[in-house]
Formats: sequence, C-alpha cells, structure tokens
Amino acid sequence: MLTDIQIAQNAKILPIEEIGRKLGIKREDLELYGDYKAKIKDSVYDNLKDKKNGKLVLVTAINPTPAGEGKTTITVGLGQALEKIGKKAIIALREPSLGPVMGIKGGAAGGGYSQVLPMEDINLHFTGDMHAITAANNLLSAILDNHIHQGNKLNIDSRRIVWKRCMDMNDRALRQIVVGLGGKVNGFPREDGFNITVASEVMAILCLATDITDLKERLGRIIVAYDFDGEPVTAKDLKAHGAMTLLLKDAIKPNLIQTLENTPCLMHGGPFANIAHGCNSIKATRLALKLSDYVITEAGFGAELGAEKFFDIKCRYGELKPDAVVLVATVRALKYNGGVKKEDLPKADVNALNRGIVNLQKHVENIKKFGVPVLVALNRFYTDSDEELDFVRSKCKEWGVEVALAEVFLKGGEGGIEVAQKLCETIDRQPSAFKMLYDLDLSIKEKIEIINKELYGGKNVEYTTKALNEIKAIEEMGYSNLPVCIAKTQYSLSDNPSLLGRPEGFTLNVKEVRLSAGAGFVVVLTGEIMTMPGLPKIPSANNIDIDSGGKITGLF
Repeated sequence: MLTDIQIAQNAKILPIEEIGRKLGIKREDLELYGDYKAKIKDSVYDNLKDKKNGKLVLVTAINPTPAGEGKTTITVGLGQALEKIGKKAIIALREPSLGPVMGIKGGAAGGGYSQVLPMEDINLHFTGDMHAITAANNLLSAILDNHIHQGNKLNIDSRRIVWKRCMDMNDRALRQIVVGLGGKVNGFPREDGFNITVASEVMAILCLATDITDLKERLGRIIVAYDFDGEPVTAKDLKAHGAMTLLLKDAIKPNLIQTLENTPCLMHGGPFANIAHGCNSIKATRLALKLSDYVITEAGFGAELGAEKFFDIKCRYGELKPDAVVLVATVRALKYNGGVKKEDLPKADVNALNRGIVNLQKHVENIKKFGVPVLVALNRFYTDSDEELDFVRSKCKEWGVEVALAEVFLKGGEGGIEVAQKLCETIDRQPSAFKMLYDLDLSIKEKIEIINKELYGGKNVEYTTKALNEIKAIEEMGYSNLPVCIAKTQYSLSDNPSLLGRPEGFTLNVKEVRLSAGAGFVVVLTGEIMTMPGLPKIPSANNIDIDSGGKITGLF
C-alpha cells in the first residue's frame, strides 16, 4: 500500500474556493493562503448566527497504546462517509504541532484514504497560527523582563515569575534555563524555561475565545508573576495584551481545508489533551454548526482526558450541546490492555481481549455519565479475527451500546458507511440529555476528586504540600469557581502509565496546581507530565527530506 504522503500527493484536490462554495461561502469571505487553504472571515458567522445549529458529534477513544487507535482517521473517514450517504457534513479538527511531527507521535491529518489536505502544509507551517501564538507568548515574556530591567514600577518579585517562553518544537534542553546573563545591559539573571507552544496558555485562550474582544480580555487576565506583596501581576498590568491581540488577529480566524474526498474541514487551534484541554477552537466549532447538518469533531487522547475536557471546559464556555459521541477502539489496543506485547498483537487471542475490553467498558460508562448517546467505532485491522470482532460486538450489546466496523484507512468514506448510518440512527433514536460532570461552585479539590472517582476509577487524591498551598492561594484570589484541567498520562485511566485496562481504587497524586486565569481554568498536574517534550532516540525528522524538485518524503 502507498504511504500516507504518497496517497495525499496523488489526490485530486480542489481549489479552496470550490470547497467554500459547497458550504455557501463566497470568495470575498475567504482569505486565501495559496490554492488549497483559506481563513474564513468573521462575516460568515455574523450572517449565519441566527441559523439553527447542525448536530454536534464528538469522536473520542479508549486510552492510546503503541498499537494505535486511529481516532483522527476515523473522524475524517466519518465525515466523508456522512457525505456518501447524502448528509451535509463538515469536520472540525485541531492543528498539528511541529514538535510531535518531528518527534515520534506524528501529525494530526488522519491516515490512509481518510486524510485532510494539503497534508504537507498542515503538518508543517500551515497558515502560521502556531507561529503567531509563539510570537504573542514570547512578546509577553520580553515585555515582562524589560519592565523589570527598566525600573520595575510594578514591584514584580523576580523569584515569583510564573510565565514561560515557548516554541513549537520538542527541545528538552530548554525546559529549565537561566536568562539575563552577560551583565547589567542584559537584565537580571533568573531561572526561566520553555513550554511547547501547544501547552501555552495563549493557545488555550485562542481556542476558548468567542471573538477578538473576548480574546483581548482573556489575554489581559494572564497572570505572569506576583509582586513583593504577593499580589498577581497580569498581562494587562504590563500593557501587553493589546499588542498580543494584534499578533493573533489572523490566527483567531478558522482555517478551511478539505479531505481526500473533498469533504470540508475546519482545522483550527491545537492544545495538547494531556497538558491542556485538547480541543479545536470554539470559533471553528460554532461556525461549523451553522454551515452543515453534521459536525464531526474530536478531542485528544482517551475519553477520560479529551472528552471530559471537551464537555466540562469547551462546551461550558462555548455553550455547546453535543448530540452523540463516537468512541474509537481497536481489537489490537484492547488486547494490549489485556497484557499482550506489541509484537504479539497480530495473533488472535480472545482471552486477552476479554481481559482488556474493560478499558472500553469504562469509557462507555464515563460518556453515559454526561448524558450523551455513544456509538463504538471499531477500527478494523486485517489481523482481526472474526471471533475477536464478534466478541467485541457481543460485549457492546451487553452494555447496551451500538457498535460499527470502520475500514476508513483502506477504503475512505466507503469504509465508514456503517458508522455513519448507525450514528444517524443513534442521534434520531436517542436525544442527548447532556450535562456537566460537576458544578463550578464546588471547591477545586472537590472537582478533582469527582473526576478521579467518577471517570478515572480512583479512590483517593493525595496532594503535595506545594499543591495544597497553591490551591489555597488560587481560592483566596477568587478563582475557585473555574473548571479544572487535569494534566496526566494518556496511557492509563490512572496517573500511572503502567496501569493498563481498568485500574480501580488507586490514589491520584497531585503534584502542582497552576492558575490559567486567562484561559479560565485551573491546571492540575499529576504524575510525570512534561510541558516541553523531548525528541526520541531516533526522531521522525531523521527520515524527512525534500528533493531538488520540491517533493517531500518521509513525512508519513
């Protein structure tokens, strides 16, 4: 079979104006970035804001494994399949980060015959959104250090600076650094560090802002440091938020692209789900709901991370009501959760499948707690035996959920027709009774403990002294009524990546709690979570190249 990039390079891609016309968008409402990418002007939403919303469908998954689940591939294939059965559909995705593209994870453009295009551009510089976010983040850092150097009128305590620089690349050497060396002219030496751009609060703010005014207000609320009296110092105090907003004036506009089968896709924003809230922008999702009858969007990693944050953070701020959830699983990944080594996954093993399927069961139970109908999409691999597939079907029947086979990697939209048809039937048969998992008036600790008990399956939460002091300080500043964004490993329902399947009764370890006042949530760090990843021993970048004719190889 051809590689992903070979499939993409052989595709019949349409000029982006034609994709816009399919959605009723005029040429003058698009800002073109070449022939196949465009930003959509705010005028489109303004003209459609009173139109009835389409159906909102979230694609999520079981906990990821080295075997791969194909969540984005299913998302793209499902959008294509809905169009094949006569539905007007649009896909809403996150943008990939350059760091993982050059590292180990790869991009976020789907795979096989269910990709979004132009995949080379999407996985590299795209429309410059990541660079604009990086620039806005680092402008704030520069203004902060310059303020201290120029006299420090705000009495900032340089020992209590909490704002970090960022870049969109995996670079472990920048996690903890010292800046300001070289004498008086270069400022005051202090410890600093870098986050990857997708972990920046600016990224979260861009994805949660409803318009440019909201964006500016949220940027102004960013807490960068504390003064010598212990009071917070914000970007607004530094008069940085106006220029930051200017740098993001184009980045806040959703990007229009297409799939291999020319299904429209809005790709916008890209926060990590194990660090941040893991969803594409509210602006893109709201616009998509006005442009089509079915919107297929996704949230990062497993449902206990991405889906929970989609529901409790994005839907809360965006006033969104999901109509259904498609939960992606594979036989291979379930066997891995049952203790099978990666190299042995192609071998049929119903006993291991029986041990590992509890992971899928827990995610089904979790989604039902939000009152949203769920459909299991079983991403089929050629190594799956009929006995294994029948076993998953029988278990889903026991749990009272529909299951559909997906073969969109090999067959594109045609391979997702069963999923599309069952999804439409599920939505028609079961109206959504969507609800949040917790109320905002609960304490920060109560919210953490509800998520741990209800979604992760844990029993207790243990807090470091540092975390307890941070929670106390955040609540004393008046921010106890924010949702929580738990940063933890994606590989387990617990905070221990080695606990596969369905661990129960464990203790969740909270090491640190940070306030993202601009984004509007409290970040709770558990386990070993890096906000600046490193490259693997053999990075993907080693295999990526371009020839004299401009042909890219090795990207995927």
